[in-house]
Amino acid sequence: MKELRLMKGNEALAEAAIRAGADAYFGYPITPQSEVIEYLMMENPADRTGMQVLQAESEVAAINMVYGAAGCGKRAMTSSSSPGISLKMEGISYLAGAELPCLVVNVVRAGPGLGTIQPSQSDYFQAVKGGGHGDYKMIVLAPATVQESVDYVKLGFDLAFKYRTPVMILSDGIIGQMMEKVELFEQQPRLTEAPDWATVGKKPGRDSVIVTSLQLQSEEQEKVNLRLQAKYREIEKNEIMYETHQCDDAEYLMVAFGSCARISRKAMEMAREKGIKVGLFRPQTLYPYPYEALNKLADKVKGVLCVEMNAGQMVEDVRLAVNGKTRVEHFGRFGGMIPSPEEILNALEQKIIGG
Repeated sequence: MKELRLMKGNEALAEAAIRAGADAYFGYPITPQSEVIEYLMMENPADRTGMQVLQAESEVAAINMVYGAAGCGKRAMTSSSSPGISLKMEGISYLAGAELPCLVVNVVRAGPGLGTIQPSQSDYFQAVKGGGHGDYKMIVLAPATVQESVDYVKLGFDLAFKYRTPVMILSDGIIGQMMEKVELFEQQPRLTEAPDWATVGKKPGRDSVIVTSLQLQSEEQEKVNLRLQAKYREIEKNEIMYETHQCDDAEYLMVAFGSCARISRKAMEMAREKGIKVGLFRPQTLYPYPYEALNKLADKVKGVLCVEMNAGQMVEDVRLAVNGKTRVEHFGRFGGMIPSPEEILNALEQKIIGG
């Protein structure tokens, strides 16, 4: 049954994985996402649902365990933070190439390198442009609340199996560590029957299935790539998600995702109190990106401010969406610094209104 709880973001996400009928979680601790594996270990979901939880010897091992479980048709999941996700990228590319579903969670911390354990949004490029080698994409969901962290786990598994593709939840250290009231969905059943594409050994009446991303013949590899690209076009047609706030009469627009969207909404309210008509556009899917919806809004505004906790990454997609219709500027804090609503409003006034 549904249940209300006050929960930390990482722990709520872990509970959602159990309730979404996950078969397996493979991970490795790294701040600020360690509570995901810690909660799962303490909760011992094997007693509740049969879900298996294992701390692997490394991030590389964890993603390859996900590959094995996904190849058997199981709901498999991993989580990490920025440097750990980088180590998983080769395996994610293999999963995409083999067309295997899985859920990957990145609770982003600031970089480059080991950086700091403070929150950031500097993994945007890595997430939406593939991250690993080859022409592939992941569906990328960007929660702005603990509730969305919960909801996107179930949605992420659904989309992963619908399209046989890796799905990433791009969270950050703010959302992962904050506490909010959440409504937990009812327990979902685990999968019992392996899908036709899964490898389960040779069974009577069933052909053997080979799971691989290796095609030594160029002609065959091109066929794989064409199939993948057709799938991505289908995802782009069907799975775009976004939110708008006070955009109907807006003269100026802010664009932000995740935790920055929360802060930008307060800046929008402060601007409105000063008589500045500002709207907020929040992409919920970073891939597929809501280019068309943002393009239509660009017809009505005098300028767009893209707010991010990085040096300027999503702003490139904002400029592609706007396509020269109006001015686009970027405001960002990085290195783990969190922008205040006052700083965002000041940037809007200086870069867009008075610029």
